[in-house]
Amino acid sequence: MSEYFHHVLVGLLAVLPVANPLTSVSLLLGLGGGLPPAERNRQILKASLYVALIMLISFYGGSLVMQVFGISIPGLRIAGGLIVAYIGFTMLFPASTPDETEVQHDLLSDEEKITPHFRDLSFVPLALPGTAGPGTIALVVSSASTLQSTYGSIPLPIHLAAITVTLLTALVFWIALRSSGRIMRFLGGSGIDAISRVVGFLLVAMGVQFVINGGFELVAGHAALQAAGVRQ
Repeated sequence: MSEYFHHVLVGLLAVLPVANPLTSVSLLLGLGGGLPPAERNRQILKASLYVALIMLISFYGGSLVMQVFGISIPGLRIAGGLIVAYIGFTMLFPASTPDETEVQHDLLSDEEKITPHFRDLSFVPLALPGTAGPGTIALVVSSASTLQSTYGSIPLPIHLAAITVTLLTALVFWIALRSSGRIMRFLGGSGIDAISRVVGFLLVAMGVQFVINGGFELVAGHAALQAAGVRQ
């Protein structure tokens, strides 16, 4: 039992700073300001489930998936960085125009025109890359690989600890996003628009930094392989 609590504590201390649910709160403030409370709460619940699902898949199958498709950790960081930068760019410079909206509305059926439609933010960007982003996935995958190489067969307490850490992370994520409603009411429409553009700029910077870090890791890995080849 002590081993279980030890791994839960270590897991939370490792995952929460990297996952940083406040990033998703900023995204929700920037992109979900126009959502009705009921729809926003529904998407928050879906996003929390997605976060838990992504983390569990990364822990139990992340290494296999990356091996099958030939994806490296640096490649994952670069791809995540590009996604984050793109989302930030769309927040910084909203591309929606009246013409696009009219065309999209004309394509809907009469029943769909009556039914209100809202952009689904639950998977992208709230869950991925907001909280369960490239940093979180890389951390979970590398932790699972380390445990696998250490124990051979991962013992039951660690399996239970991994599931507990995942559920607690999703719970913290849900609580953080549910608190965003009060922030929205305080800021108002103009405040949310200003926050959206500031967060967009920060996301572009974060995405570029992800790409830079991934590029450095690729170069360092290539240099290490070349050095190993020279020694042989």
